[in-house]
Amino acid sequence: MTRGAQRKVTILGATGSIGASTLDVIERHPDRFVVTALAANRQWQALLELVARFRPAYAALLDADAARELDAAVRREGLATRVLAAAEGLCEVATLPEVDTVVAAIVGAAGLAPTLAAARCGKRILLANKETLVVAGALFMAAAREGGATLLPIDSEHNAIFQCLPAGYHCGGAVPGVRRILLTASGGPFRVTALSELVRVTPDQACAHPRWRMGRKISVDSATMMNKGLEVIEAHWLFGAARREIDVVIHPESVIHSLVEYVDGSVLAQLSNPDMRTPIAQALAWPERIGAGVSPLDLACIGTLNFSAPDPARFPCLDLAYAALVAGGTGPAVLNAANEVAVAAFLEQQIGFLDIASTCAETLSKVSARPVSSLGDALEADLEARSVASKLLKMAARPRLSA
Repeated sequence: MTRGAQRKVTILGATGSIGASTLDVIERHPDRFVVTALAANRQWQALLELVARFRPAYAALLDADAARELDAAVRREGLATRVLAAAEGLCEVATLPEVDTVVAAIVGAAGLAPTLAAARCGKRILLANKETLVVAGALFMAAAREGGATLLPIDSEHNAIFQCLPAGYHCGGAVPGVRRILLTASGGPFRVTALSELVRVTPDQACAHPRWRMGRKISVDSATMMNKGLEVIEAHWLFGAARREIDVVIHPESVIHSLVEYVDGSVLAQLSNPDMRTPIAQALAWPERIGAGVSPLDLACIGTLNFSAPDPARFPCLDLAYAALVAGGTGPAVLNAANEVAVAAFLEQQIGFLDIASTCAETLSKVSARPVSSLGDALEADLEARSVASKLLKMAARPRLSA
């Protein structure tokens, strides 16, 4: 981008927390960024507020009924925004010729198709949709290479790794001289809870994260450390790292967001206050830097940083993710689907906290990993895993699952 030119941005997932942080950063730099399109799943009232505030040329909702409501409201308000609907609408705003930057932050499988479409069109993709890499990593990375897309991770851990790699590195390839990647994890709310107490954990307790305020599903994933396991799989695709080259370390202060160890013994770390605007601003302006509205880090005030290795008995989901990565193919998609089903059941108090890991393990054992040659292969495995996990959950009252 030439100096003085504005980046034209599509935000997939505009009504979520990543969307809100992105819009906050963009609003601080109107000379550098313009919002061309906003998209979400179904929250048309929330999207209407953003349309009125940012006046994008396009808005899209996956839910067709919600899109009709939005379109009617846009017309009533006299706004010029064109409203699009369904998966086709999301793909259209992700591939608009005038757009150069796509923020991929729609949660779940709904974000797969538009993010793949943006990659095939060679967009600059700020990637926050975990499923893109976990469910369809090989397909997405191939699409990015063939389309000439630029990938910039904006979840805090992978963005930290990206910042610690040599200048000029582009996601997708291995880095000569790197010995291993270290993903940091907070350890969640049960880092020091007695193992015997975990059987009695309630959804509210699992969602009470000591450092972050997040949605309930991702809060449970943090409590089980499944979120970190899925991040291991993402790191494999983003940075060309083998299973043996990716480790996880618990760091409860959440100040160091991840580290890269080089073969000469050097270890580089990225530190900042826990605020998503930092990685988002870094990716929006890359390779330059811009203000993000984040408070400076005061190390003297923090005082001490602590680290420990994850306990496999406390966090079995982490080993399950490594196993799915080694299995390859549809393995990660199966794990992700089983976890979504199990976490939903736990949040509805249908199963216990420990049943999440056991359900995922049984599903992995019953659904064999197969090669992924198309998005359909990955989605088929996702559906099969959900079916198997759901059947297992009907039996979750068995002593062996709840013990």
